[in-house]
Amino acid sequence: MTSTTPAVRPANALTGKRRIAFASFVDENYLPGFLVLLRSLALSNPGLCEDFIVLHDDLKPSSVARIRALHPRIELRRVDAAHYDSYAKGDQDNYLVRKAYFILDVFRIRDYDTVITLDTDMVVLGDLGELLKLREGLAAVPQFFYGQHKLNSGLLVIQREYLSDEFCARIDATGRSGDYELDKHDQGILNAVLDGDFVQLDARYNFVKRRLSGDLPVPDDTAILHFTGRHKPWQGGEAGYGKAEERWREYELSDAQFHAAYLALSKGMHHDLLVHFGTPHVERTSDVESARKVAAAHIAAGEYQEAVDLLGRVRIPVDSAWPHEVLGHALMSVSRYEEARAQLLLATAAPNRAATAFGRLAQIAWIHGDDEAAQQHALDGLRVDPTHRAGRLMQRRTEGPRAQQEGVAEEQLAHVAFYMERQGNAGDKLLPESVRLAFDADPGPRKWHSVHAHRLFDEAALERVNARRGLVIGGGGLFIPDTAPNGNSAWQWNVPDALLNRIDVPVMVYAVGFNAFDGQSYRAGRFNAALRALVERASFFGLRNHGSIEKVRALLPAELHDKVRFQPCPTTVTRQLVDGWADPLHRENTVLVNAAYDRAGLRFGHDYGHFLAEMAKAVRALGAHAEVKCVAHSLDDERIAFDLRREHGISLPVIPMYDFDNEAIRDTYARTKLVIGMRGHAGMIPFGCGTPIISLISHPKMAYFLSDIERPEWGISVHDKDLGAQLTEKALGLLGDHAAAVADVHGRQQELWKVTEANAADLRVILGSPAV
Repeated sequence: MTSTTPAVRPANALTGKRRIAFASFVDENYLPGFLVLLRSLALSNPGLCEDFIVLHDDLKPSSVARIRALHPRIELRRVDAAHYDSYAKGDQDNYLVRKAYFILDVFRIRDYDTVITLDTDMVVLGDLGELLKLREGLAAVPQFFYGQHKLNSGLLVIQREYLSDEFCARIDATGRSGDYELDKHDQGILNAVLDGDFVQLDARYNFVKRRLSGDLPVPDDTAILHFTGRHKPWQGGEAGYGKAEERWREYELSDAQFHAAYLALSKGMHHDLLVHFGTPHVERTSDVESARKVAAAHIAAGEYQEAVDLLGRVRIPVDSAWPHEVLGHALMSVSRYEEARAQLLLATAAPNRAATAFGRLAQIAWIHGDDEAAQQHALDGLRVDPTHRAGRLMQRRTEGPRAQQEGVAEEQLAHVAFYMERQGNAGDKLLPESVRLAFDADPGPRKWHSVHAHRLFDEAALERVNARRGLVIGGGGLFIPDTAPNGNSAWQWNVPDALLNRIDVPVMVYAVGFNAFDGQSYRAGRFNAALRALVERASFFGLRNHGSIEKVRALLPAELHDKVRFQPCPTTVTRQLVDGWADPLHRENTVLVNAAYDRAGLRFGHDYGHFLAEMAKAVRALGAHAEVKCVAHSLDDERIAFDLRREHGISLPVIPMYDFDNEAIRDTYARTKLVIGMRGHAGMIPFGCGTPIISLISHPKMAYFLSDIERPEWGISVHDKDLGAQLTEKALGLLGDHAAAVADVHGRQQELWKVTEANAADLRVILGSPAV
């Protein structure tokens, strides 16, 4: 197993998440139509925000500014006008011909998996979600007037196999030959190349204006209305199509009208669109409700300071509870706790916001170590809403006296970790004990002083830590921006730099992971400074995979790179750490399946329906060889069992691992034959117990781990086109020669154990004790 650090690929390359873009050819003549198209897309599909590629040959800077104002993810790409001079029938002075040719440049796009073209004389009236779920071929609406074997190219859904040099060569050859219909231009070229071989879409996705001749109304189910022909609505329109043009003019709005219309939508708004349109709207109007919506979007994306700044610029009436609660949430997330308390107390006056506000007040009190106040706030919230889950968890967390630390301080190690609650994530529940076993056979309070990462590390905590032999930080994915947001570090440990620098015992960062999802980012300034301070202070800085190492080194000055080393997650070497471990003599004939649903949008994108259907195929196939069960690390993980039953008629028994203690977690994973898991520790824990695994990759960390053990074939992307068949093949291979698969796991684990032992030797020197 290599000890060098491999290059880390982009996150979407590791997860297989599809990149999707819209594309249009735009010039000054069709700019009014394109602006209406963008407005209609946002208002008809408020939760949809993919990259939008604007192909152009000469747009004015002022036009570009108008376009960018209507979409936050515009990418301008200039086309080569000379490229099509060699086409036999090209008339470059004719705009319609130029437009038809230039849209063919969409096939030269190489950095997306799916590209959806929209003509600038279209208006979007309905949901386009089904188009983004398409995975096969080149899809279009057949021409209504010219037969089902020809396509109308205004709307194309193009998959990667067509975004290729080979297909472009076929287009160029056809264009130069002139062997296509003169009056159809790009349609003619594409139809000649495809010869009817395309996926046919329903006419509602490219409903041509001519079908409405005689002033017919637009059908209610129309998703895209296409104003084909020479007479465009912004040029005065055409007699006989008044009702169609009325639909187009619904979106002929000023920026102020458009922003107000978007902010008036009740739900389902995409973060990027809401921020892009909502920010200027709030600046212009000072509307409190709009500010609340935009701030809530910032919070959901981990942009806490942006939420504080936005709400801080408007005057919130005393009796507007919801904006006060959102501002309180944002303020506590940047560690401005006293200001947050004031806002949240105002929010408790409204019955519909009181339970949430009291829950946050309880959390602030708990962060500061005041369990009594936290308990009281939680109870106050539960009196308003007895079903409030966050309040109930806080009430249970703080009821009764806190457990007293046993043992002699000078003989203990302090341990900063995320200590999971009852019914919490099973992997996070097991992690602190696993880390401790890597240092000492006794993981209990006699040898360890617990420091919850999410509680404020204050003077009293500093004094307690400095009374111990050393401080261990880990394990788990503590480098993540939104699990427990704070303004002190911008990662999970709520520690100010000044107090970190006053720790005078050895600091050992052990098997921590860089856990940002594909599409998720940190507050770079605060996190980078806090990270550097931690690395400088640490005597040992070990990250649990080489992907995390590469990410963290990229944020550090070169002189600190060598301090960042590889330390596998201790759950991956469980068989070596647990005293008296014995491999099972017999295994149950079961396959355990785990799926994760936190941050589902980042995990699945537009592919959840595909994932579920493919999992149904695999579960049915594997069910002929073993009993398939759902193993739930958290309550939300049970969703796959519910969805498979509802959508595909498959019933899976559910193992509620979130209710298990650590011994039961290890025992369950040791006795099964195979685990197919999406959570990081639904792979690492069974692997550490000697059980073969297959990882459902929806997060880069899964690929990082498989790369470290040199078994990338044990993973498959949740976005894989042939997920069901691939997963079945991999699983049956491991089940078919199970003894060899187990032996392979043991061999891979032994390599991780060698690294762990070598690091343990260094840790003994750091602590000056043979006890490690």
